[in-house]
Amino acid sequence: MKKVLFSGSGVAIVTPMNEDGVNYDVLGDLIEFQIENGTDAIISCGTTGESSTLSSQEREDVIRYTVDKVNKRVPVIAGCGSNDTKHALELSKKAEGLGVDGLLIVTPYYNKASQDGLIKHYYYIADKVKTPIIVYNVPSRTGCNILPETYLALSKHENICATKEASGNISSAVKTASLCGDNLHIYSGNDDQIVPMMAAGAKGVISVFANVCPRECHQMTSDFLNGDIKSSLDLQLKYFDLIEALFCDINPIPVKEALNLMGFNCGKCRLPLSDMKDSLKGNLRDALLKYGILKI
Repeated sequence: MKKVLFSGSGVAIVTPMNEDGVNYDVLGDLIEFQIENGTDAIISCGTTGESSTLSSQEREDVIRYTVDKVNKRVPVIAGCGSNDTKHALELSKKAEGLGVDGLLIVTPYYNKASQDGLIKHYYYIADKVKTPIIVYNVPSRTGCNILPETYLALSKHENICATKEASGNISSAVKTASLCGDNLHIYSGNDDQIVPMMAAGAKGVISVFANVCPRECHQMTSDFLNGDIKSSLDLQLKYFDLIEALFCDINPIPVKEALNLMGFNCGKCRLPLSDMKDSLKGNLRDALLKYGILKI
């Protein structure tokens, strides 16, 4: 059995921005908010962290700041993916040198790698770093999907320990779990499928929802892990409308807007992501009011 990087709720944390770049004061506040409310791991520079529009220096600085601020209180996992295998390795080595606990590496995007190409891509990186790798499968963004049989091949590498599975295909996740067993841990990559994925063997979630509701997301996963399936499912169903509202526009546009409404000055998303329409902002605000996150 491979080492489990974390069990429970990992937050795919946003990257707060201002006119000068990254707002580190707010990032520090967000990290403390997460840890104080039970988050089990912090994932930096992922999709929700707008890694695709961070410069190489900004990415390095954000990861360094996060590692230092967290100070070993929970695991820190850094997004290091690229559609250029050698560049993904460079990013991974830099993050490794900064002391992260894990590397989140998305499938190559745009290139349309074959399943054999995916195996070679991940093996190339895994052979050259020591930090455990979480594969990230999100075909709705990358145009590239990892098949269960490919997961089986990846699971045979000692340094590939897990996947963030965001294909939305529960049947494929079940087959992957059946094929790989404890050689590949699974994390849900979709907040509306946390409990279903954990029922299929997932160790938890890498979550957007946890940015706004860290305690509730932690509770949902910890209840399941402690055998209280009903309470976990009750929370999944209770917060379904809020989760849906957080994806009413392209992630991370809504979750950044939600955090701004909550008093965290996270700023706007960088282009090409644009502001939410007023109607969507109103719907999001209504959802936050409904759940008591905002007060009238």
